[in-house]
Amino acid sequence: MRSKLFVPGSRPELFAKAFASAADAISFDLEDAVAAERKEGAREAVAAMLGGLPAERRQTVIVRVNALETPHFAADLAAIVRDGLDIVNVPKLESADEVRTVAELLAGLERARGLARPVRVLANIETPRGLRCAAEIAVADPRVAGLQVGFGDLFEPYGISRREHAAVAAIRLAVRLAAAEAAIPSYDGAFTDVADAAGFRAEAEAARRLGYAGKSCIHPSQIALANAIFRPSEAEIARARRILAAAEEKLAAGVGAFLLDGVMIDEPFIARARAVIAQASGGPHA
Repeated sequence: MRSKLFVPGSRPELFAKAFASAADAISFDLEDAVAAERKEGAREAVAAMLGGLPAERRQTVIVRVNALETPHFAADLAAIVRDGLDIVNVPKLESADEVRTVAELLAGLERARGLARPVRVLANIETPRGLRCAAEIAVADPRVAGLQVGFGDLFEPYGISRREHAAVAAIRLAVRLAAAEAAIPSYDGAFTDVADAAGFRAEAEAARRLGYAGKSCIHPSQIALANAIFRPSEAEIARARRILAAAEEKLAAGVGAFLLDGVMIDEPFIARARAVIAQASGGPHA
C-alpha cells in the first residue's frame, strides 16, 4: 500500500470519490476524524458501504476503529466485520495481549458470520508504551499485516516537534525494525500540512530510505506523490534483476557471496532484491 487515503466515516458523500482515486488503499476513519456525537452514524454509513462493495475491486479497504479501551470499539468491530473489509486499523495498541484480544474478537465475528477469509490488523504505534513494545505487537499474531506510525499522538502530548527530523527518524527506524522482526511492512504516518507538497515529498522520501512501504494521505493531492515515491525506480528494478540473475548462477555453482559491479552481494542483498521486484509488481513488501 504505497498510498492510503483517509476518509472520515461521517462523510459518505466522499466514499465514491475515494474509490475513484489512484490510492492503493482507502481507510475509512471512525476515530479521530469523527466527533463523538457522530460516531454511531459514521459506523452505520461505513457498514452500509462495506455491504455494497463488489467482491473484485482494486483498492484495499481498511477501517480505522476507535481504540480498544474506548466504549466505541466493540460496536465498531461488530458493525464492520463483513466481506467487504480487508484490514482493521487499530489505534494506540500497547501490547501483544491487546493484539491477541483483537484477533480473538475478529475470529469470533468471522465464525458467526461465515466469512470466507480473515480480516487482518494494521497496528498503530502511537504511544510511548506502544513504541517500547512494537516488536512484541508485530509478532503477536499472524493477522498483523503491518505497523503504522502515528506521530500526532506520539509527539503532541509530550511537546515533541513534528518538524524535529532527528526525533522523526528515530521513531521511524525503531518501528521499521520492529516490523522487520515479523517480516511485515511498516507505513509512515500522515503529513497534516496539505498545502506543503514539498514537505510531504521530503517526509515520504525519508521514510522510503528507511524501508517503509507507503504513507498515509489525508488529501487526494498527496496520493500521486506517495505512489511515485514508494514505487522502486527503474534503476532499482534493473539492479535487483541483475542481482537475482547473478545469484541464481552463483548459488547453482555453490558460491554464497560474490562481487557485482565491485560490490559484495550475499543473502541480505539478494533478499532485498526479491523484495524490490515484489514491490514493483504489487506483491508483498517486507
